[in-house]
Amino acid sequence: MGKVSKPKDKQRHDPLYKDLTTEGGNLRSKARGKKKEEKNEDEEYVDSASSRKILQLAKEQQEELEKEEREALREESKFSFGSRFTQGEEDDDEEEEEEEENYENISEFGGSDEEYEIDEEEINEDDARLFEQYLEQSQGSSSFGAGGSYNLADKIMASIREKEEKEAQLENESKAVQRPVDAVLLPPKVIAAYTQVGQILTTWTHGKLPKLFKVIPSLNNWEDVLYVTNPDAWTPQVVYEATKLFVSNLTSKQAEKFVQNVLLERFRSEIEDSEDHNLNYHIYRALKKALYKPGAFFKGFLFPLVQSSCSVREATIAGSVLIKISIPALHSSVALNYLLNLDFTPATTVFIRILLEKKYALPYQIVDNLVFYFMKFRILKEDSMYEDAKPSAPLPVVWHKAFLAFAQRYKNDITEDQRDFLLETVRQRGHKDIGPEIRRELLAGIAREPANNEDDKMADF
Repeated sequence: MGKVSKPKDKQRHDPLYKDLTTEGGNLRSKARGKKKEEKNEDEEYVDSASSRKILQLAKEQQEELEKEEREALREESKFSFGSRFTQGEEDDDEEEEEEEENYENISEFGGSDEEYEIDEEEINEDDARLFEQYLEQSQGSSSFGAGGSYNLADKIMASIREKEEKEAQLENESKAVQRPVDAVLLPPKVIAAYTQVGQILTTWTHGKLPKLFKVIPSLNNWEDVLYVTNPDAWTPQVVYEATKLFVSNLTSKQAEKFVQNVLLERFRSEIEDSEDHNLNYHIYRALKKALYKPGAFFKGFLFPLVQSSCSVREATIAGSVLIKISIPALHSSVALNYLLNLDFTPATTVFIRILLEKKYALPYQIVDNLVFYFMKFRILKEDSMYEDAKPSAPLPVVWHKAFLAFAQRYKNDITEDQRDFLLETVRQRGHKDIGPEIRRELLAGIAREPANNEDDKMADF
């Protein structure tokens, strides 16, 4: 079936003008009573053309009234206080004449200057006080605007100057206060942000590190920013991740500072604080990652550790890292030469033995220094120049193990004279179990040809 089309002429309701013409504004098509119908019949309605004319006439009349009012205001303004200063000399003369006439009229009635007084109304004290305050403010604000006006721009400028004065005062006070030695010269926002980062790192165990922490190696003042995060309170997991981040992104000298200030201190504190004096697994992994740059590891970790009161336990744990990680021969040679020039300690001998057991092809200069190092421990005569090197106690087993490692690895790199001096050292300072092994290794080696400078050194012994 098709749709039934509705007539378009029919409206949903009467137009608005019809609704306005009805009484009460209701939609009604019929009058309510006979009286209203009679009233509507008697009334006459004006068509649209006539209403336009009426409105036009009313508009014109209104414009004429406004024009007359403006003219009246202009005439009154001529006699205002401001316009009196713009009039010519003739107006001034007329005013003076009028004042003289008024004065004469007053004198005719028997008045005098003293009797001509103005009656003043009584003024409230509070109103007078408010008026005086207003005058003071207006006089004080006369410098801000023209003619003593004080607008919004003047208020803004005054607030800006007041703020600048406060900032200058605070700056002077901060300069007067003496800064602590370990103060960090950073903006307050940076300190606040990285303090919050440090609080996060105290509980961080896994996941992604904060982005603010990852950008620290790219900063010029990365040491100051790192100090704000409080590395002593980091978790071991953070120390491992931070070691990877800083050692890989910083230069060798900068990584040396991080290893010495963060990793070394954490290494020692972990061993001291643990009950069984073991190292945390994550700190141990961090030591391995620090060897990514051997120069930074030796200068920032190994050498400061040995120079301080390093225990054999700490040396053994740190040495196990050297055993597992491959180190370039040049770095190992330099580190070995540095350890040989230090005073004898069991911890130093542990690292010497570990580096010897890595079986590097050491230069002859390092081999000769090793020979002189072990020869110093033999019993010398009273008039010898090496009397200060004479040991006062039995040598530890660590020293004998290091001597055995040297004899096993470099027995073919020493001269015949050096072998004889080393055999004499074994005879005087040998161990009952390790001494025979050292002697056997030295005798099994093939001597190399000595150089002239080596003969001179041997003559000193």
